Parts: sequence; C-alpha cells; structure tokens
Amino acid sequence: MIEFGNTGMKVNRLGFGGIPIQRIDQQGANELLAFIRESGINFLDTARAYGQSETYIGEAIKGMRDSFYLATKSMSRDYEGMKTDIEKSLSELQTDHIDLYQIHNVQFAEIEKVMSEDGAYRALSEAREQGKIRHIGITTHTLESLEKIVEMGTKFFASIQFPFNIVESQGTELLTRAHEKGMGTIIMKPLAGGAIEDPELAVRYILDKTFTDIVIPGMGDIEEVRQNVESAKAVLEAERHEFNEQESLRIEEIKKELTGNFCRRCGYCKPCPQGIDIPLAFLSARYMKRYNLAEWGYGRYMASHIEKDGELACIRCGACLPKCPYFLPIPDMLEQVYRTKIETDAARNAGK
Repeated sequence: MIEFGNTGMKVNRLGFGGIPIQRIDQQGANELLAFIRESGINFLDTARAYGQSETYIGEAIKGMRDSFYLATKSMSRDYEGMKTDIEKSLSELQTDHIDLYQIHNVQFAEIEKVMSEDGAYRALSEAREQGKIRHIGITTHTLESLEKIVEMGTKFFASIQFPFNIVESQGTELLTRAHEKGMGTIIMKPLAGGAIEDPELAVRYILDKTFTDIVIPGMGDIEEVRQNVESAKAVLEAERHEFNEQESLRIEEIKKELTGNFCRRCGYCKPCPQGIDIPLAFLSARYMKRYNLAEWGYGRYMASHIEKDGELACIRCGACLPKCPYFLPIPDMLEQVYRTKIETDAARNAGK
C-alpha cells in the first residue's frame, strides 16, 4: 500500500478500471468485485459515462463498501450538470460519499469554463463541504491540458488521471512533476486501449515508474484480475525490478509497431451517424493484418458496419473528429481499414 498523493488514502497501486464491467451482468459483477476484494485491490474507478458500471459496482459492494475507495467522474462542465451527476453517482453507487470525484476528459479550452462561477468545479467544492465527496480530481488526454492542471496543483485538484503506457510516454515529465507536488497520479490506458496485447508486460512497465501511484487496467472477469495481480507482484514485491533482455526487446518492438496514430478504443467517437462501430473497425484491421487471425478480424470488420452495399459507409461528415481526445484523422483511418479489407478479400480469393 502507498499513500495516494496528499489525500491520506492508503491504496494498492493496482486499481480497478470500471469500463469492462458494463459488458457483464449483475451476478457477474458481484462475483468479480468479491474476488477483487479478496485480491487486495481497494481502489475502484468508474464514470457516469460507463453505461451500467456505477450501478453494477454499487450493488456489488453492498456490505463491503468500507473495503474500497470509490472514484467516479462526470463529463458535465457546468454547475447544475455536475450537481445533478454527483447525486446520480451517489444513488447508483449506493453510498453516502464518494472518495474521489473527477472532472472527466477535460480539454484545455474547457478548463476556464469548468473553473468559472457557473462551472462544474463549484458544484464539486460544495459537495466536498457537505461530505458527499472527499476529494476532487480531474482527467485529461492531452499534454496541453495536463500542463495547465499540474500548474494549478493540489490547491484545486487532489489527483490527475492521464494515459501512459509503453507507447504513450509523452506525459512522463509532467506526471513526475505532478507526483512531486503531491498530486495523486492515476494511469489510464495501460494497454493503449487494447492495442498492446501483452498485459503483463504493460502493467509491470507502468508500475516500474516512480511517478505512478495507481494503474487502473479495465477488468471484466476474474481471470483478468488474477493476471493483473500476478503482473503487479513482479514489481511491487521486488526491491528493484529490471526487465530482462527479451522483455526489453519486446518493449522496443511494441513501441516501433504502434508509434503514430492508433485508436485507443476509448469510444468517445461514438455514436457514428452512419452506424459504424469505429473502434471495432480499427481493431478488425489489426487482426486482419496480424497474428494469423485474418478470419477473426474479417468477422469483426463485418460486425463494425463500416461497409454498406459494398462500399465504405463513412461519408466524411466529420461528426467523430471533435469527439476524439487524440485528434485522430478518423475518416482517413476508416478508409485505410476499408483498403485492408479489400486486400484481405484478394488474399482470400487467391487462396481458393
């Protein structure tokens, strides 16, 4: 256990990311949270935007609320919206207080609004005074926002949540600075949205960083929890961790393979007006091109609805572009996925 920033919270450095739990049912969530408790994980991170996640978690931890620190977040930027969301979170999580309430995915241009008189921060401050929340945090995906947030420091935010992984290391300096200031650091996207396919190496890589307080891989079943707990032990129980030559080479291979534009599968681009499952389309392309999983990838491609009447369904309306926190050129990337499918078709036909 470590102390999370200056909050006084004693946390396991391996936390629980609450996105995948919405894919199972309540009984599955009950079993999962019971196993998480047995495993020693005591920090649960969810969000208003994660479908049934808050509801499932709230029901699952009845009778063992004191075993966990609860963190959630809201996309509301204004006072009334945040005030409403705090009450909804308290209700769905079935608790009288939330340990860390975060402003979710803030862009640089939104910070001034959030901190204004009619902004979300005032609602959080009032809720903190009333004992409904204990600490205020914030999350972002951009360096520009991160720099401003770290500059504001613990006077305003007890914690910062930011993506960091083998491929995305651009936040190293600022996360180090935040940690030194006493801000709790929460690392999201440890697998780069599923692009990194070695979860053990990914988790160990992040926990090996001195600025990491908590890493929150998404976990939707008991086996994923077990795997992440074992991965964390390799770092947390060692006085000094060093990657062997094979692991170091694998890290460099992953960096080389994924550096550049790639989808982290956060889902913020959805829904597409044309009905395309954008993250699934990008995932399908990776599998069509690699790991001898062309057939599996082809099936995912068809399920993504990227193709309509034998043509690319994307009409380049641009609705997805401002919603992507990584500013990816999504229409161009969808066109590339479509070309990958055409190449796969040619290979399939040649093999007949």
